[in-house]
Amino acid sequence: MESVLILTACFAFWAFLHSFFADNQVKTWFRARWPRAYRGYRLIYNIFAITSLTPLLWAYWIMPDKLLWRASDSWQWLLLAIQGIGLVGLMWALFHTRVGEFLGVSQLDPGFDLDHPEPLRLKGLYCWVRHPIYFFSLLLLWFSPQITVNSLTIAVLASLYFYFGAKHEETGLRKAYGPIYDRYRQQTPMLIPRPQNCARLQAAISHTTNSSSSSPHIHP
Repeated sequence: MESVLILTACFAFWAFLHSFFADNQVKTWFRARWPRAYRGYRLIYNIFAITSLTPLLWAYWIMPDKLLWRASDSWQWLLLAIQGIGLVGLMWALFHTRVGEFLGVSQLDPGFDLDHPEPLRLKGLYCWVRHPIYFFSLLLLWFSPQITVNSLTIAVLASLYFYFGAKHEETGLRKAYGPIYDRYRQQTPMLIPRPQNCARLQAAISHTTNSSSSSPHIHP
């Protein structure tokens, strides 16, 4: 119980900081006071998000732990294979993301437009699920060959954070893309993939685009 409480406290502290600095009001406040430095906000945010995980990782390794379940030899290979799919899928999802913008490097370019969102690109895994990075991260968390008290605690907390974080993230995306993103949400599940034809999805969303010329267009 002590391990669960300490890990939960460390995770909650990290989640609060992560969400606080991702909030649009905080970013607007920062930009108003340091407009020149704002181009580096995303990059600094990512660096901070990683380094602020240190207390959680430290607690995870030093706190007492207890084995809850271990798969048999035959099942271990299957679970490791699923985790392998999760790792490959995570890399694939990042490949289909604007990696430079995701990391915060693209924003450092003076020609990068900070005030208007890039066209919504729908291809690859993003045709199947709206948050493939979260989905494949969940595969890595939940399909471990062994489950301990500490690993289960992290898996539960991270799953909750992914769900509510995706909800919060989509609030901003709906403001940025309007009816296009609403149509995308109707056609594509949030966390559990549903294979579908990308061309058909893009055609359905393009219909929304044509009826709302003020909204950002999409790129296949």
